[in-house]
Parts: sequence; structure tokens; C-alpha cells
Amino acid sequence: MTNYFEFYGLPESFVLDEAALKRQYYAKSRETHPDFHATSSSENQAEMLRQATLNTDAYRTLSDSDRRMAYILAQHGLLEEGKQEQLPPDFLMDMMELNEQLMELEMEPDAAAQAKVADEASAISQTLDAGIAPLLAGYAELPTDHRPAALQQIRTYYLKKRYLLRIQQQLATFAARS
Repeated sequence: MTNYFEFYGLPESFVLDEAALKRQYYAKSRETHPDFHATSSSENQAEMLRQATLNTDAYRTLSDSDRRMAYILAQHGLLEEGKQEQLPPDFLMDMMELNEQLMELEMEPDAAAQAKVADEASAISQTLDAGIAPLLAGYAELPTDHRPAALQQIRTYYLKKRYLLRIQQQLATFAARS
């Protein structure tokens, strides 16, 4: 499987130079565009189509911060599709209260209580973001031997954010009903 960062000649990083990524994407798009290979062999046309598809997939993945994070974690074997991931017990205890409030809202809708839960989830999310931001920004400069520990912290952050996203989606469903 092609490494998307290597494909674009970019360093593996959670915080990318968006302009550099876009430049690489457009350059690869021009190189692989079918119109420029219409008279070449069918094998070459097939390869250019494969490269164009790879370019699109790589750009979609790396241009979205959540997809990029999941991609990097998966590249390092820290995130497996469909696998039940274990969250830290202290986080789950904190989430138990929010989940209980969600169950109450399910049975007895209350706009004020819903807003309170939404604010709590948002505050937790903002705290997580603020805590991980320096690590994400400095990851590319970390010495190689420090990266595994950093990746574990980022993995935990990613899993917590996914959990909070499910709560926020549930709240949005409640809001749509009322």
C-alpha cells in the first residue's frame, strides 16, 4: 500500500502545510489526467487511472484532519477498522454521567437539559483539543524514539473524540425531533 505522505513527498505530520498539499495534488492531477495519455498504451492508461485514483484518495485523506489522524494511527498499527477500542476508565466514568443524562433526555425531552449536556460535551471536547494541540503541532519534529509514546497519546485523544462525537450526534438527533 502506498504511503500518502511519501506519495506527495511530505513529512508525516498531523498538522500539514495545506498549500503544499494542494500544490502536490494539482501537480499529480496534471501528470495523471487521462487526456494527456489518450494516445499511450492501454497499460499506461490503466496505470495513469490507478495513479489518478491514488491521488484523489490521498488528497481526500490528508486534507481532512480527522481522516489524516486516523490514517497515521492506522499506518502505525494503532487503529484497526471494526475493532472495539478500549478507552481509559477515568474517561468512561466521566462519560457515564453524560450518558445517563442522554438516557433521561430520551425518555423525557427537555431543551434546557439538552443544552446543558451539549455544553458539557463541548467543554470536554475543547479541553481535549487544547491538551493535544501542542503534541500534534510538534509531532513531525519529535525524535523517532519519542514518536511511539506520542502516537499512543494521540490515539487515546482520537478515541475520546470519536466517543464525544457520538454523544454530539445523539444530541443533534434529539434537537431535530423537537
